[in-house]
Amino acid sequence: MLRRIENFVCNNPRCFDRNLSTGHLTASAWVLDENRAHALLLHHGKLNIWVQPGGHVENDTDMLSAAWREAREESGLHEIRPVSNCIFDVDVHEIPARRKEPAHFHYDLRFLFTADRNAKLILTAESKSLAWIPIERISEITQHESVLRMVRKTVRS
Repeated sequence: MLRRIENFVCNNPRCFDRNLSTGHLTASAWVLDENRAHALLLHHGKLNIWVQPGGHVENDTDMLSAAWREAREESGLHEIRPVSNCIFDVDVHEIPARRKEPAHFHYDLRFLFTADRNAKLILTAESKSLAWIPIERISEITQHESVLRMVRKTVRS
């Protein structure tokens, strides 16, 4: 996947542009509580799956900053802290066609954050649900490899 992202970026000067019909870079936040025992996941309204907060980079091409913004916007949490400025995970996944846009790929860069699990969450219109899920129970709500891979990385660290 890393090679696919590298090739995409090298061959697409507009790689950040969400109007690029083949796909675009996206930024996600793998948000853990301070004990790294729970991850913040949302039930995506359009895709109908449990995933980490994240989305389009908009006008900010700093991927860490974009992931941080998406995490705050999609959770309502203000005190989210990056663990590092290094990429935690990468993923390439296809987004199905919808009324006004063709199927395309998200070339997703993911960063690790921590937040207070007791802080109030605010559900947005983009999600059906938002919750802190115990790491060992995430496989009960999703079998998506891209999420399970981050679980495995969390458990190993």
